[in-house]
Amino acid sequence: MFAMHTTARCCLVFLPLIATAAWIDAGQAPKAMEPPRGYVCMTAETAPVIDGKLDDAAWKSAPWSADFVDIEGDIKPKPRFRTRMKMLWDKNALYIAAEMEEPHLWANLAAHDSVIFQDPDFEVFIDPDGDNHLYGELELNAKNTTWDLLLSKPYKDGGKALNAWEIMGLKTAVHLNGSLNNPGDTDKGWTVEIAWPWESLKEMSNTPVPPKDGDQWRINFSRVEWDIVIENGKYVKVKGKPEHNWVWSPQSVIDMHRPERWGYLQFSNKTSGNLEYKADGTQGIKDLLHQVYYSQRDYQKKHGTYAATTDALGIQPSRLGIPEIRLSTRGFDASLKSGNMRWGIDSDSLLWKSDK
Repeated sequence: MFAMHTTARCCLVFLPLIATAAWIDAGQAPKAMEPPRGYVCMTAETAPVIDGKLDDAAWKSAPWSADFVDIEGDIKPKPRFRTRMKMLWDKNALYIAAEMEEPHLWANLAAHDSVIFQDPDFEVFIDPDGDNHLYGELELNAKNTTWDLLLSKPYKDGGKALNAWEIMGLKTAVHLNGSLNNPGDTDKGWTVEIAWPWESLKEMSNTPVPPKDGDQWRINFSRVEWDIVIENGKYVKVKGKPEHNWVWSPQSVIDMHRPERWGYLQFSNKTSGNLEYKADGTQGIKDLLHQVYYSQRDYQKKHGTYAATTDALGIQPSRLGIPEIRLSTRGFDASLKSGNMRWGIDSDSLLWKSDK
């Protein structure tokens, strides 16, 4: 069985902050710096039909991603059910497919823009220009109920969710390999198809949309899973148990709203063949700037002000150089020159670059 959903655009309205993940101290930095995963996205010769079934010819040539892992990475056990995704693109949209093993299919939420992760769900996070700000999030459950929202900046930086934002022309569908909300049988899983049009992605990007061959965007995927028991013939969450967060590229911290930890989506004009992913050559600079950012948060929490030098933060010189810190009434900027570009980050985690 499958369900399909399309949405139209509505006005943007600021709503109060909405929590969408298990929460931690806002100043806590990721525990490890594993390199983000990368995926080379081929061009679809023919757009897939968005019906939740992954039987289109186009999908057969698209490679599967690596299996999802725990949000904190290798320090936690591997997920007990397999999750993987694949992507395609053409002149109209970015296409996403996901496959999730699941012996007990269930979903309760049926109203659009419900807090979908209260059910088992699949989630997409995307930041085309990779600046940590103004990024999109999409969640859907096994009923194909969707929640789309635009984030001005991460919650830890005081970001607000534009919950009334709608993805223009969005198409989603799910296919169930089993029966929904029936504890009397054992299911196999569910699949998801998404067509995310470029027109809506232009709203959050300072980079070319549609992309060019070789362009890289930041993206990540999450699957929320709950521990359940069967009571009175119904699935019931185990009380006191938090959700499991299984992701494509590990965040190393229980918070999906750390865009700097997302994976890389690399676009290719090719329609088949073995494609080479080229790791971001500036990742080291980005990691160093984020080290300054998180160290500044810790320093400010302890001293009530930001540090004026990296020495005060205990950051040692590296082969990349020493970031320069500039304090202002708004907070701080830390920047580093690399080749003809200057890279920087501010106290709201906005990542920037300039040739000036």
